[in-house]
Amino acid sequence: MKFSPFISFLFFILLISAFFTGNMGCANIVPPQGGFRDSLPPELVRATPADSTINFTGNRINFSFDEYIDVDNFQQNVIITPIPKVQPTEIHRLNTISLRLKDTLEANTTYTINFGNAIKDVNEGNVMKNFVYIFSTGPAIDSLSFRGNVLLAETGQVDSNLTVILHRNPDDSAVRNERPRYVTKLDHQGNFVFRNLPPGTFYVYALEDQGRQYRYYDTKNLFAFADSPVIVNHNTKPVTLYAYAEKKASEATGTSTSTTGRANVTDRRLKFQTNLAHGSQDLNQKFSFVFERPLKEFDSTKVRFTTDTTFTPVTGYSWTIDSSRKKVTLNYNWPESTLYHLILSKDFAKDTLGFQLLKADTIKFRTMERSDYGQLAIRFRNLDFSKNPVVQFVMNGEVTASYPLTSANFSQSLFSPGEYELRILYDANRNGKWDPGHFFGKHQQPELVKPITRKITVKANWQNEFDI
Repeated sequence: MKFSPFISFLFFILLISAFFTGNMGCANIVPPQGGFRDSLPPELVRATPADSTINFTGNRINFSFDEYIDVDNFQQNVIITPIPKVQPTEIHRLNTISLRLKDTLEANTTYTINFGNAIKDVNEGNVMKNFVYIFSTGPAIDSLSFRGNVLLAETGQVDSNLTVILHRNPDDSAVRNERPRYVTKLDHQGNFVFRNLPPGTFYVYALEDQGRQYRYYDTKNLFAFADSPVIVNHNTKPVTLYAYAEKKASEATGTSTSTTGRANVTDRRLKFQTNLAHGSQDLNQKFSFVFERPLKEFDSTKVRFTTDTTFTPVTGYSWTIDSSRKKVTLNYNWPESTLYHLILSKDFAKDTLGFQLLKADTIKFRTMERSDYGQLAIRFRNLDFSKNPVVQFVMNGEVTASYPLTSANFSQSLFSPGEYELRILYDANRNGKWDPGHFFGKHQQPELVKPITRKITVKANWQNEFDI
């Protein structure tokens, strides 16, 4: 059967239209790539009993949320105050949390359960921040609050890992032997707040928490205390605590000659370091040996101090040994760009294990040139000279130089170049260095350091002037 040209043309047009329509239809049903990402934290739907319940007499608390949740380490991250003798048990499943209180609750007491950032959703890990549940075993909810902040006395900076505690017992021993009444953590700015407190007198401390013991055992850990008890009422003022470590972790605990605990008894070399920088002696510093172990003997007659290539003996110097007997310092006024030698006999020093050099040794170095340094002048404003201010120059977190200030104008003709942070130490005992506090028996606060927000850059062979 033959089709007319018109019918054939019409059939062709319909076929082409169907082809494009089909392809467009297929394109329209392709789903978009990716999908909705949940960025919202869980929300509480219901608490049983309800939040802020009074006359609480039960031993179970249940929470329901709007999505599946997880609880990150309940025992470590959730704080209950007043602190119970026995922590409650926690079970979370799907979108619920169930707490069973195992300790006898005190009468007429407001309890807070601070989940902090422990609750998060299962899918995306979105954190439900600072969720707090409150109940009272009495007819009212305590509503007083007390706030403050904690600074590190030695630097003026913040350590947000510290914990603040409140005790009722005024005895010093309480902070070592008893659980505190209330506990809270610092935020990233070093601030703290206690809420839902009853009226009364409290003793305030901050410390490094060791496994939620909330006790001050180790004087190498950070600790702070308020000068006087805090009376919590409607007019309680904020307090600032200054944390310190009474003993540094690196301090030697003694100079015993015991050989127990040696890592390698076959290595019997006397070990030490010097403070030379790339074989150069800083004109502003004293040369020093720092030994690995305390010294039993140091014989200065077995150290030859010479200069130049002719090994001419040097005069007008002395040696000092610090109280740890691990640091020996050479006291001498250095001229610039001069070659020196320290020629050490093998038995010039002996440590408490009896170790000495295996053979004689020579330390060769040259003093720096004056052009390696910058001239520095700083004009300070608003200093309290009655508090004996000391300016500290800090590089990479370490105090590299410090100078007592007797006027608002500070100058130094030879100053090592570099970028520095500045701090002001208020040196109560005028010994030129920061001193920690002492709590037990003395209640002596640490010396305070105030950081200066502005940094300075000292250039070599340049007149550097700053107004602070």
